[in-house]
Amino acid sequence: MEPKQLTFLQGSLRGVIVFVATLVMVRLSSKRSLAEKTAFDAVFIVVIGSMLARAINGSAPFFASLGIGFVLVALHRFFGMVAYFSHSFGILIKGNAVMLVQNGRVQHKNMRLNHISEHDLEEDMRLEAKTEDLSKIKMARVERSGDISFIKAE
Repeated sequence: MEPKQLTFLQGSLRGVIVFVATLVMVRLSSKRSLAEKTAFDAVFIVVIGSMLARAINGSAPFFASLGIGFVLVALHRFFGMVAYFSHSFGILIKGNAVMLVQNGRVQHKNMRLNHISEHDLEEDMRLEAKTEDLSKIKMARVERSGDISFIKAE
């Protein structure tokens, strides 16, 4: 059936079924996947959302789309498990933390490579570390999630 041939009732029923199936998928996937903590998790959310939207609007076969959604959940869990056991694989799919400030000194090369301006760093320093004084920061890292973490000097 062509997407434009779906009636309101058919589209609604597809939406309800996909909603319930997605809840099951989310329960089967890791809790962190919803937090979109890394590019690995964000890509998973985008791809699964796109795939399941096709099931609702009829632009892809309904049951095949649901099945593919479950396969993607299984793949996400499998990659997460492999990353748990293999630090190298974890770095490959999730990235690595990068030092931005060390002992109060900005690491300009790392800032540039991560597209973080000094204004971005200062904003996060005010919001997260509750200071504007860079000399009070022992370390700042851009984490795999993209968040900047701060450790204050003692």
